[in-house]
Amino acid sequence: MIELEGVPELIDPVMVAAFEGWNDAGDAASTAVAHLDREWKGEVFAALDAEDYYDFQVNRPTVWLDGGVRKITWPTTRLSVVRVGGDKPRDLVLVRGIEPSMRWRSFCNELLGFAHELGVELVVVLGALLGDTPHTRPVPVSGVTSDPDLAQRMDLEETKYEGPTGIVGILQEACTHAGVPAVSLWAAVPHYVSQPPNPKATLALLNRLEDLIDVRIPLGELPEDARAWQVGVDQLAAEDSEVAEYVQTLEEARDTAELPEASGEAIAREFERYLRRRDGGPGGSAGGHATADGGDTGPGAWNPKDNPGGRTRPPKPPRPETEAEAEPEDEDSSDD
Repeated sequence: MIELEGVPELIDPVMVAAFEGWNDAGDAASTAVAHLDREWKGEVFAALDAEDYYDFQVNRPTVWLDGGVRKITWPTTRLSVVRVGGDKPRDLVLVRGIEPSMRWRSFCNELLGFAHELGVELVVVLGALLGDTPHTRPVPVSGVTSDPDLAQRMDLEETKYEGPTGIVGILQEACTHAGVPAVSLWAAVPHYVSQPPNPKATLALLNRLEDLIDVRIPLGELPEDARAWQVGVDQLAAEDSEVAEYVQTLEEARDTAELPEASGEAIAREFERYLRRRDGGPGGSAGGHATADGGDTGPGAWNPKDNPGGRTRPPKPPRPETEAEAEPEDEDSSDD
C-alpha cells in the first residue's frame, strides 16, 4: 500500500508524465513537464527508488556542493502536485524522470499505484520523436490512445503501431490494462536540428495538452523562445544551400500532404484557444496569442527585426546526403 501523507484530496486530477531519453527528442517532452512544475510551483511528494530502476553506469549520479558539503543527486523519477485555479480548478500530478533501465513493468505498476491512490481520472504521457518535418511549419502533435471509446470521445487516433517501443508506449498499455484512461501526445522534431532545447516543440505539446484537458497553461517566455529558435535555425539554414534546399523539399511535401486537411476544424480549434487567452490572465496576455508555430497575432506581435540574433542559437544542422540517410531513428513512435 502506498502511503501519501501530506497530500490533500485532489480535484479532478490528471497525471501528466514525461521521461528523458529515447522518447524525448530535443528534450521537448521533459521540458514541457518541467515548465508546468515551475510555473505552478509544484511540490514534490514522492520519488521512486533509483536502485530499483536505473543502471548508474548509463544514468550517472551527480555530485554537488551545498554550503561546502558534498551531496549526491541520484537519477530517478519524481512526482509533484500542482493546483490549476480558475473557474474550474483541478489538480495535476506531474511525473518527471528518466526512462528506466530495468524492471519496466514494476516501474509502471508503481506509478499506477500512485494514480489509484490519488484518484487520477486520466493519464497523459508526453513524448517527442525525430521526423521528416520542416522547422518552418507548425510542429505536428498527434494524440493517440489504445482505448477505442476514448479515441472517439476525445477526437484521438487509435494506435495501430507495431515495433520497438519506449517507456511512453509501455506506460500507456499498462494504464489500458489497468482500466485507467490514458493518452500519449507526440511532437515531431526536425531530425536535421534535433539538438536540445526545442522550445517550439515544447510549446506545441503544451498547446495540445491545454486543449485536451481544458486548462489555461501559463506560457511564460516559451512563445518568445520558440520564435527566437526558429529565427536562429532560419539563419543557419540560409548559410548552407544544401540544407536550405532540403528544408524547401520538406516544406513542399508537408504543404502538399496537409492541403486537404486545412479544414474549418483546425481553424476553429486555434480560434477557441485565442478566445481563451484574449482577456489575459495566466498563460496569455490581452490582445495577443502565441501559436505552436512560433507566430503571434494581435497588437504588439513580435518582429524578427527586433531581435535578429534570437535568444538561442542551435548548433548547425548536419547535411543530409540523401533522404534515406537522414531517416529519423524513431520515426514510427508517433503511434505508440
